[in-house]
Amino acid sequence: MKSPGIMSGMRAYTHPNSEDLVLERLLYALSDPVRMGIVRHLAGVAEASCGELDGGRPKSSMSHHFRVLRDAGLVHTRNVGTTHMNSLRSEMLDERFPGLLECILRQS
Repeated sequence: MKSPGIMSGMRAYTHPNSEDLVLERLLYALSDPVRMGIVRHLAGVAEASCGELDGGRPKSSMSHHFRVLRDAGLVHTRNVGTTHMNSLRSEMLDERFPGLLECILRQS
């Protein structure tokens, strides 16, 4: 049986495991104001679509930002039909770097 991402014509995204997270990559991802804004928004909701998070920015620019966030391990993206739903990987981040995300979000 094909995965839902393949059936809808959209590829499933890969996400790093907890043990593969690198602090420098997380901090780099959070150093951009657009990406930090995405993380702040996701911290207050269970999930949000890319459209809810783009702020009117070009799709190509936002694709880059979401890729950086996914590669760093901050965001999980799943396909729902033609929509990409994003969530913050809070539990996994707290497991790997206890208190880091909470501290960063508190400074916002």
